[in-house]
Amino acid sequence: MAAMIGDAGNAVGAALRALLTHSVMGFAVWDTDLRCIWSNDALERYDGIARDQRLGRRPRESLTGDAVEFEAVVQRVLDTGECVIGREYRVPAVPGRRRDGAFSASFVRLDDADGRPLGVCMVLVVVKDRRWAGDRLAVVSEAGARIGTTLDVMRTAQELADFTVPLIADYVTVDLTEAVQLGEEPLDRLGLSQGRIPKFRRAGRASIHHGAPESLWTPGEVVYVPETSPFTQVLCSGRPVLEPVLDVSRATWLDNDPERAAKIREFGMHSLLILPIHARGVLLGVAVFVRTENQTPFDESDQLLAEELVARAALSLDNARRYTSERRTALALQRSLLPHRVDGGSAMEVAARYIPADAADSVGGDWFDVIGLPGGRLALVVGDVVGHGINAAATMGRLRTAIRTLADLDLSPGELLTRLDRTFIRLTEDEEAAGTEAPSMGATCVYAVYDPATRKCTLALAGHPPPAVVHPDGHVSFPDLLPGPPLGVGLLPYQPAELDLPAGSLIALFSDGLVEERRQDIDVGLERVARALAGRASSLEELCTAVIGTLPTTTPADDVTLLLARGL
Repeated sequence: MAAMIGDAGNAVGAALRALLTHSVMGFAVWDTDLRCIWSNDALERYDGIARDQRLGRRPRESLTGDAVEFEAVVQRVLDTGECVIGREYRVPAVPGRRRDGAFSASFVRLDDADGRPLGVCMVLVVVKDRRWAGDRLAVVSEAGARIGTTLDVMRTAQELADFTVPLIADYVTVDLTEAVQLGEEPLDRLGLSQGRIPKFRRAGRASIHHGAPESLWTPGEVVYVPETSPFTQVLCSGRPVLEPVLDVSRATWLDNDPERAAKIREFGMHSLLILPIHARGVLLGVAVFVRTENQTPFDESDQLLAEELVARAALSLDNARRYTSERRTALALQRSLLPHRVDGGSAMEVAARYIPADAADSVGGDWFDVIGLPGGRLALVVGDVVGHGINAAATMGRLRTAIRTLADLDLSPGELLTRLDRTFIRLTEDEEAAGTEAPSMGATCVYAVYDPATRKCTLALAGHPPPAVVHPDGHVSFPDLLPGPPLGVGLLPYQPAELDLPAGSLIALFSDGLVEERRQDIDVGLERVARALAGRASSLEELCTAVIGTLPTTTPADDVTLLLARGL
């Protein structure tokens, strides 16, 4: 190499040799026989191969990673004279290095004054210790696959933190504002703490150190910040804060935050980047990026990449926020509409279970009810509105209210379902007229009336599975009843049927979610339920638990409702 850069011994030649030898870029030169004739100190630091192990050897023997491919690149550059720029050079972890290195390698042919090739020079540039040495689009594309995989706010925030360590920073936190409800207690009701105010809740954190010891708060906990800190500055302005050099001695806001200042000193935090997380006009929180062991300060290119990743994560966080809010509302609505307890009075012993589906909305239109009637009789109801979400839950509440109103008229089961059918049709028409995005598509129901004086049960079905009857001898049967059309069809009146329930008999009403499986015939589900009902149980509550326990999964694809009743 010395001969190539000048053998005249003049000052220029000496300066060039010193520059290449002590450069922060890695250099290696191979001659026309592809034997390494020179390399500098930086290259040894980067890939861990000593100079005496590199000199005299071909690229496949003197480089790391995919060295065979690089030898082919060197040969091609030597043959054609065409440069190769920006090839990714991956360096596996070696003793003393905390993680794999990522570099950009370029190859250029060295020619003499007459244009004859002398060899090939490789120049290695550090890519800021990032996992990707490729273009920014590849990073953003990978982020799209790994951030926002669920509609869970906490998991999405954690995915953002995990993805950006060590890609951008050595330590990352994601803190969310009150716009994303993570706790029951609003932040504005919490008091000051050591001169700091509650502004966020921690949603995600990641670090190059196991357990993220830099973090003062665990996910879900309230994050306190000084009122004049850069965190509140970002929160108020919605603009990022970049501090390439974090000088603790000059950061006056840390005077009111001694614990954070201690962490900064302990871990050598020297560069800080704080970005707002906002989507669809809502400021959701801040993402904080910190460098410790990576000695390169944050710059504008780091900020640009971080902003792209945060923007992508912000949309996922906002989707999760909206889903969480709607789901919480739907669950609250459904719980308020379902009976808190069922009581069969002096007519029957009753017990019920409701298991929500593991669907996208996780709330649906199943319901059950037990209604006292004149003469000591008892009405048993199980229904199912098609669909999930707030609309299904709201329709379920209207139908339950309508049934209770019709029950007060002491109608027969067939007449009650006929009137309920007309009511449901009107509800659907009102929804369509109001422009509801997802009007109710249908509903099923079973309405049964038990008379303890005669021990007879009169019931009618509106597109609903028939009940199971457990006879005194333990035999379980599913009566062959006319199912009737689902509610909302308005075709025919509903025909009632009558069952005898002698002393010791039990009737089980349920929704189709208990017995139907996509990959199995319904007879398989009915047989499963029959075996459970025939088992010995000390109480109806225990029997309910046994029947529900036969479900193939604890997160069924559809809501499951079960109502058991036994005459007294």
